[in-house]
Amino acid sequence: MSNPEQIARQGHATDHGERLPPDALTLVRTVLVREIKTVLLQPAFAALVAVVTVIVLGLAWSGGGVIGGYVPTIVDLLTPLEVLVPLLAVALGYRAVRNDERRGELEILATYPVTAWQLVAGIYLGRAFGVVLAVTVPLLIVMVPVAIVGGVTSLVYATHSGADSPWLFLRFVVLTVLFALVLLAVAMAVSALVSTTRTAVAAATVTLVVLLFGLDLAIAYGFASGFVGESGLIRSLAISPLSAYRGLVLETAVAVTSVGGPQTASPLASLAGLLLWGAGSLAIATRALGR
Repeated sequence: MSNPEQIARQGHATDHGERLPPDALTLVRTVLVREIKTVLLQPAFAALVAVVTVIVLGLAWSGGGVIGGYVPTIVDLLTPLEVLVPLLAVALGYRAVRNDERRGELEILATYPVTAWQLVAGIYLGRAFGVVLAVTVPLLIVMVPVAIVGGVTSLVYATHSGADSPWLFLRFVVLTVLFALVLLAVAMAVSALVSTTRTAVAAATVTLVVLLFGLDLAIAYGFASGFVGESGLIRSLAISPLSAYRGLVLETAVAVTSVGGPQTASPLASLAGLLLWGAGSLAIATRALGR
């Protein structure tokens, strides 16, 4: 059964036999379930999770983090995940809205009482389910060998002098999931704005380059040119979702195990920056679909 047909049947009948339109939560849930099935029932998704798991395990083991402990494993994985997570989020989100338009479902849905925000919320939550699985499963699997062979003393992170803890790694997992969800929202905004699938691929590529390199280079240039002062540099890192994620991990999951040392980021500013990127991107997607 297609999504429009499901929505039509989700309404409830009155005492006079009339069928009322479904409520907002029912509409969002219908789209959400459709998106979850679209993501999880594809063999490619299971293969994607397996590949990411192998990559993460290989990086953690080859870098020595698994032997060192949880915090050294975070240090080993942080930089690779700064590239891998955006690729995952864009891969699962850049066609999320465009596929509906290509199949003609957006035009059909326009004849039903489905608002733009309900459609965006359903698509985002459904795709987010897949993104969360793709991120958490590999990272939680990495915790197993760390718990078995990991030591208390870091072999990689030289300034590590505090107690290693699985709770720090779980904090790292939560922050990585947040980073992935924000980038998924960005990818959905790209999907809603472009007109064709080919354009979506190009736009997603440009978005990746900007997120991974452009904003960080802009901050570095601003600091080198004197436009951004030393006092404002830490807070300015929140402008880039990549720098905001990196700063949150370093400040809340790595630096907390060391005594002293310079502050690498403002956790509150970084968190605010990520939330603004996510909310703003979903608002753009909603506005684009509402036109």
